[in-house]
Amino acid sequence: MEARQNGEKLQQNGPYARHKLHNRSRVGRLFRTVFTVSFLLAILTACAGPTDAIIGQVDPRVDLEAVEGLTKQVVYVATSRQATDEAGLLFSGERGAELGFARFTVTIPPDHKTGAIERPERAPADPRSEFAIVDPTVFSGSKPFVNRLSRELRSRPPANRDVLLFVHGFNTTLTEAVLRAAQFAHDSGFTGVPVVFSWASRGSNFDYVYDLNSVLIARDKLIEAGLLILEASPSGVDFVAHSMGNFLTMEVMRQASLQGRFNASRKFRDIILASPDIDVNLFETQLKGIPRSQRNFYVLISANDKALGISKFLAGDVPRVGDADPERLADLGVTVVDLSEVKDTSSIHHSKFADVPEVVQLIGRHLESGSHFETSTTASNVPANVVQSIANVPITIFGGQPRSVGLQ
Repeated sequence: MEARQNGEKLQQNGPYARHKLHNRSRVGRLFRTVFTVSFLLAILTACAGPTDAIIGQVDPRVDLEAVEGLTKQVVYVATSRQATDEAGLLFSGERGAELGFARFTVTIPPDHKTGAIERPERAPADPRSEFAIVDPTVFSGSKPFVNRLSRELRSRPPANRDVLLFVHGFNTTLTEAVLRAAQFAHDSGFTGVPVVFSWASRGSNFDYVYDLNSVLIARDKLIEAGLLILEASPSGVDFVAHSMGNFLTMEVMRQASLQGRFNASRKFRDIILASPDIDVNLFETQLKGIPRSQRNFYVLISANDKALGISKFLAGDVPRVGDADPERLADLGVTVVDLSEVKDTSSIHHSKFADVPEVVQLIGRHLESGSHFETSTTASNVPANVVQSIANVPITIFGGQPRSVGLQ
């Protein structure tokens, strides 16, 4: 009876009514799809995680200088986030009108395991067994940020004056970005200064569209941050971007190239794109604006990346760069590092660049020496206990002629 009544109404109101009904149906399907994807992401990443309010929150009973084996990693931050007065956070997930700047010291516990972030579940952090973020400094503007970064670089030996610019991905808070940058710099053996560009992600699986728009809004601010870093006179700048952060990085690279400003300083070295959450057709378009001779991109992909699988589903089944055909990507003039066969402990396999000890060490050796991704190593920054493991890393590299590495 209800179906017959609906049919009679459609006949009475004509094509316009059918169009409205069709649109309502499409909107309903879209809502259900977004809700389902967000729900799946929440399950996969266990969204009820530890607190983010740990910046400057350290157990007062612990004397940092007395903790034997504790190491420290300085991290600088340029951010498009809005400042907040909430204790332990400093910057929120909302968008700021101007860039904000900060400097932190991250302490890494004596029993730290390469590839892991021993993160505190609650504040205050215990530096004896957990990562802690101490000595937070928020700069009043760009000039004091540049001056402090410049002094930091000049205080180091000439070989250690590089900057590692890290651009985080979707669903990432400032705390998570700082901890990840510190862990990656420490575990890779990077001897320069890591700088995080933290765009305004809300740090929620349910804010994918908000985060995507935050990326687009942050494009000019990332260019501004890059120019400020160059003012500090580093020896060179390496980029590491993850997930949705690759979308931001590639948009900025394309924009700078079209304006004739791409790597005008000649200080940009390697651009490592880890698990890129970019439509593969868009990536092809982005690269068209960059001459092949300047495409010093290393694209880290994995066919079992579940986060990108969900992103692909949401995007109409168009492949993401991070799980695309490696030969198709290599034909674009980039080097592809296929990590599909590399085992990790994550349930979504989306952060192998930093989670897998052997992979993070390989990247570190590459950044130190400027060599290709090979698994034989004599580099000083690789601990003896992982040298043999590195020799057996099952990666395949595509770029020119594809070759298998470490498949013994």
